[in-house]
Amino acid sequence: MANFTPVDIKKRKGSSRPVTMLTAYDCSFARMIDAAGIDVILVGDSLGMVVLGYDSTVPVTMDEMLHHCRAVSRGVSNALLVGDMPFMSYQVSIEDALFNAARFLKEAGCDAVKLEGGRTMAPVIKRLVTAGIPVMGHVGLTPQTASSLGGFKVQGQDIDQAKAIYEDAMAVADAGAFAVVLECIPSALSSLITSDIDIPTIGIGAGPHCDGQVLVTNDLLGLYEKFTPRFVKKYVNLAPQISEALLSFKKEVEAGDFPSPEESFPGGEEAVQAIREKAEA
Repeated sequence: MANFTPVDIKKRKGSSRPVTMLTAYDCSFARMIDAAGIDVILVGDSLGMVVLGYDSTVPVTMDEMLHHCRAVSRGVSNALLVGDMPFMSYQVSIEDALFNAARFLKEAGCDAVKLEGGRTMAPVIKRLVTAGIPVMGHVGLTPQTASSLGGFKVQGQDIDQAKAIYEDAMAVADAGAFAVVLECIPSALSSLITSDIDIPTIGIGAGPHCDGQVLVTNDLLGLYEKFTPRFVKKYVNLAPQISEALLSFKKEVEAGDFPSPEESFPGGEEAVQAIREKAEA
């Protein structure tokens, strides 16, 4: 279990120290993120696009999510580990949602789950929380249902949309979620929600007024070149460096420059001579 808990997250509400959250999909990245002191590690269903090569998050399955959650959990010692519930793992019925959410905790080592949706998902959130499963909400742009929202674009720019997102966030809080992700909404709206809601807000493309911030790690590192949202800041651009390293490896192997003596193990001459003598006998 993580040292950082949902209770610790809730204590950050209105704090001068915002919550930090990043995604991880394997053990090696999880270890680095955890060692950096990031508060929350999310195994996002974004893995469908940045790891598995899908065009959206919709095809991601429970088995795929659990597989990656297990890998990430082996690299986490301190951060709160949250598993993203994939499309149709919680929308069919409350019973299905409860069963699938429990698998994230029982089988994959997660500390909590995240699910998308506001007022319509409030009964699901309430049931999971009642059963002892901590839930992080997610409103605004919800990638699993992005097509019904007109695609991956800013939500809440007109009065009706803004009111709906505000009410969704409040419903998530009232249902017992310990935090809510606000994705791709105007800064003014996220500021209002953050000031009025009694749980921490974690923004992604929602401006600076939230109680915390999250990014997809592959975006932050410049590893996902297919598409870069406006709200992403690339703290480093690794993809070109990696491509250069791969080309250098290819050239050196083909030229016979790798491995050099420095990358090779010395000794063994006596054993080789003994093998030859035996073969010639």
